[in-house]
Amino acid sequence: MEKLIKIDDYSRVRDICGIEDKNLRFIEKELKVTIALRADGILVKGESKRIEKALHFITKMMDLAREGMVFSQTELSQYLNAVHLSGDEGVRQDEDSQGIRVFSTRKRLVLPKTQGQQDYIKAIRKHDVIFSIGPAGTGKTYLAMALAVNFLMRKNVGRIILTRPAIEAGESLGFLPGDMAEKMGPYLRPLYDALYDMMEAEMIEEFIETGVIEVAPLAYMRGRTLNNAFVILDEAQNCTTEQLKMFITRLGFDSKAVITGDITQSDLPGGKPVGLLEGVEILKAIEDIKFVYLGRNDVVRNPLIQKIIQAYENFYREKAN
Repeated sequence: MEKLIKIDDYSRVRDICGIEDKNLRFIEKELKVTIALRADGILVKGESKRIEKALHFITKMMDLAREGMVFSQTELSQYLNAVHLSGDEGVRQDEDSQGIRVFSTRKRLVLPKTQGQQDYIKAIRKHDVIFSIGPAGTGKTYLAMALAVNFLMRKNVGRIILTRPAIEAGESLGFLPGDMAEKMGPYLRPLYDALYDMMEAEMIEEFIETGVIEVAPLAYMRGRTLNNAFVILDEAQNCTTEQLKMFITRLGFDSKAVITGDITQSDLPGGKPVGLLEGVEILKAIEDIKFVYLGRNDVVRNPLIQKIIQAYENFYREKAN
């Protein structure tokens, strides 16, 4: 069986095909089809279901190429993984399986790499308050930041607010040098890393200067009402119950709050109860609040990390028994 994808605009063909058709060869290998570039379009041959996946995949590439997207092998691999997540019955057409288009000058396409991450993206799009709980490397912070940038560039929100509790180690935050953003820099490094991966440095600096992107310690949220904002509370396992309650009740109209944390890595001193754990117990009955649990199968770092997480889980399970 064969099908032809017609090309009306050949200006972006190189971006789709890659240098020496490297992208097409990659798609052929992964989807087990045969692809040929012809004068009237792209011809795909193979089994019916595989052709349908290839057609959907290449068509989406063409749409993204019109927006200026340039595909690396890594992004192609991630996108194909998202296609495989949809199963063999066909490719899902919803936006969650197609990834997050970050409309900055970097033209990034951020994709869910696991079913858990796909569920996380869907939860953020559909709910105003989302808790994401899971170990390191599951994409809790990165995906939240990608969606925050996406919402901002689409003008769904007017600003991004980044916050986390500052657990101090012998130094008072007030005695650290610089302005508030500089003081909080070390605490918010994971959020900054994700932000700079998606937007140009000049744009980020301009947004911070004008208040479009705000960086603040959790204590500075008290007494405020956060309207028209995408708010990310990172490292929420270091919140007390009072701090978490204070944060959630700041949310105003047309806003979204994403709370991320790893309940196995709390740095709260003196054996204080983890506010994140108590928050889950207190709020679990509220239907409009969504809880997403990510596990070791959602870890997208070095495969060794999955084994480390499993070892810790086994240790604590045996200790409890």
